[in-house]
Amino acid sequence: MSEPLFDINLQQFPDEYLTGEWCVADRILNRTDPTTSLAQATFFRLQPGSMQIETPSLQDHGNWSVERDALLNRPYLELQLAAEKTRALVTRLRRSVDGQHSQLNLYFQSGMELQLAQPSC
Repeated sequence: MSEPLFDINLQQFPDEYLTGEWCVADRILNRTDPTTSLAQATFFRLQPGSMQIETPSLQDHGNWSVERDALLNRPYLELQLAAEKTRALVTRLRRSVDGQHSQLNLYFQSGMELQLAQPSC
């Protein structure tokens, strides 16, 4: 049985909760171009200020940061790769009590939704 995950308050979590290695557990493309690196990503490695993504055919490097809107303090990920720059709203973050297992849901400007999981799927 997998360890239970608990919702984290999105207005107050530390940015460090997002660092680490994440696998793409689920994806909904909606109207997103399926040929982009982010649409094909299977793995994210987020380290302070830098990121690496893997797709079935390539690895891409870039930068990321967490920005929060002034009104509600909602967290957004600003992602910049060589050929892509986008923003994704963090819609849900869940963690186990010991912090060893996490689930992260992102909603991108393009309409794509990704569910990421730690440790790797």
